[in-house]
Amino acid sequence: MNLYKMSARDAITRMRDSSCSSEELVTSCLKQIKFRENVVGVRAFLDEEASLNQSRQADRRMKDNNSSTPFLNWVPVGIKDIFDTRDMPTENGSVTCLDRRPEQDTLAIERLRNAGAVIMGKTVTAELAVYTPGKTTNPHDPARTPGGSSSGSAAAVASGMVPMATGMQKNGSLIGPASFCGVVGYKPTFGMIPWSGILRQAPSLDQVGVFTRNVGDSALLASVLTGRQECYSDTLPWPNLNFALLMRKDQSPSRLAFAKTPVWSESTSAAKDVFLAYVHDLKANIVELDLTEICNQAVACHHTIMLCEMAHNYESLYDEHRSQISPILLRMIDEGREISSIEYLDAKNLSAEIAGSVDHVLKDFSAVLTPSDAPEGLEAMGSPIFSTLWSLCGVPTISLPVLKGAHGMPLGLQLVSARGKDSTLLQVAQWLEDNTALPLADNERSRS
Repeated sequence: MNLYKMSARDAITRMRDSSCSSEELVTSCLKQIKFRENVVGVRAFLDEEASLNQSRQADRRMKDNNSSTPFLNWVPVGIKDIFDTRDMPTENGSVTCLDRRPEQDTLAIERLRNAGAVIMGKTVTAELAVYTPGKTTNPHDPARTPGGSSSGSAAAVASGMVPMATGMQKNGSLIGPASFCGVVGYKPTFGMIPWSGILRQAPSLDQVGVFTRNVGDSALLASVLTGRQECYSDTLPWPNLNFALLMRKDQSPSRLAFAKTPVWSESTSAAKDVFLAYVHDLKANIVELDLTEICNQAVACHHTIMLCEMAHNYESLYDEHRSQISPILLRMIDEGREISSIEYLDAKNLSAEIAGSVDHVLKDFSAVLTPSDAPEGLEAMGSPIFSTLWSLCGVPTISLPVLKGAHGMPLGLQLVSARGKDSTLLQVAQWLEDNTALPLADNERSRS
């Protein structure tokens, strides 16, 4: 098989038994980047020789001391271009940050390096990680959006350029691209992965997450970024945080629910039909939840907090580089500057009430299934509306590439659990992955 198609866990297994080297894997990924980059356009920065040098160092570590190699030794990881890196530019998808060179790594990058990962360049983000798209297209159809703002990371994983990548969302910037590009996107409970050294947008909402090709790899990468991994001298270093306690194929979750949420009408008829058919066919105990009363004020509440905090954190860029900022972002900042302190504090208080109500409902379920959708066109990145409630509440969320939407395009199944129930969420996601034929998992469509 082509090495670039391997999952991270498969790569680690093969490298430990000496049937593959990190340099071979990185070389395979670099060839795939050359093959697909002109169409998909995920690269914000890539130093090929630096990537190969990292892989050679990983191979030497393995040769010198097999029993104590780092947690992610050998594995290439793409980095969304809002994470500060000491050895490459971090430009935040904006000409206002052109040639910006941080002096040190963000904590998340430091943890990846300590775990032995190969930092495989920076991936495209929307302008200042908001709405204006970068150059990235959907790997399955270049005429369609890859979603955003973590477009480059999702597309890089989907097209075989890297097996893993980092992302971040304050609304739908991670779950949306995962759904649109047909990969797994996992956002842990708010605060589990530190965001210090990452572009500061809306701190009450900013949440770091990951893109991979399967649930196990998402758990693996997230455990490194949370700093809670556990290494073993004589076995593969699978994740801590109870992520390894995944369900067998014949062990269905104790209780599932599905929720259309009040934004159900925003989805297409075809997507609704696919989602409802999938839920109906699941061999599990599923009930329908009505979250209308809880959610009615969530979108406006999220909007107020996001714009107010963005206006504050982008103030210097707004004052010094106004002519270089897109009209849509300028309008958002202008609106945020008009929000009073009383309005902001009221929204913060309301968000706490909504989060408490959502936790109260979610606590009785292993996970709740909700939809997502992908529109045509490249002028926008798709609506984040299906993620807004969950981002506001800071609950763990994962998107699984188990559905097909219109024209055979990827359609993510979104799962959520109560805050702190990440292990349970991942167990359910693993069960669904094991019991569903993943229509786009091998990304063969992208090669045709």
